[in-house]
Amino acid sequence: MYAYIKGELVEKEPDTAVIEASGVGYLITIPQTVYEMLPATGNEIKLYTHLNVKEDDMSLFGFDSKEMLRTFRLLLGVSGVGPKAAMAILSTLSVGDLRFAILAGDAKTISKAPGVGKRSAERIILELKDKIATEDDYIIAEETASEGDGSTSTNSVRKEAIEALVALGYTSSEATKCVYEVEPVDGETVETILQSALKKMAFI
Repeated sequence: MYAYIKGELVEKEPDTAVIEASGVGYLITIPQTVYEMLPATGNEIKLYTHLNVKEDDMSLFGFDSKEMLRTFRLLLGVSGVGPKAAMAILSTLSVGDLRFAILAGDAKTISKAPGVGKRSAERIILELKDKIATEDDYIIAEETASEGDGSTSTNSVRKEAIEALVALGYTSSEATKCVYEVEPVDGETVETILQSALKKMAFI
């Protein structure tokens, strides 16, 4: 019903924002990560919205990007995950960190969100991992299309690098995130990836 709402930010709280558009004030529930990025009241903002309809309630949820909105909707599609749990997760983790936690099977990181237990985190990983991985495979395929047929060996080398970082004591999501953020180069090896990843780790 509402793709987004754009207007003046008239009120803001850690979990809500009020945007006035065309004389109407819209009360929108937001994650903590969005609240931290809001400008001062009186400024114009744009939030991508999801309208949640129940028998006795209609609520608007707002996000600062289409990717965050899409992630929220993916979370809602997981069995047993409602708007409250989805917002708690997006208030605790950035979209990127959640994505890497899912790919790495890191239930511990996801369960840091208030009200999200280990079983719920494991269910999120189980139901979303293939969807996230399919998207990432497409992105990787595009990035490596001009590099010949080396994508399979590249992915294998990066998997070994992730396993090595986990063995050094880093969490699966931390290791996965850093390895995937290393810029690909010709002839990369586990050692070269580890060197670059460890440099990134030093600044986390």
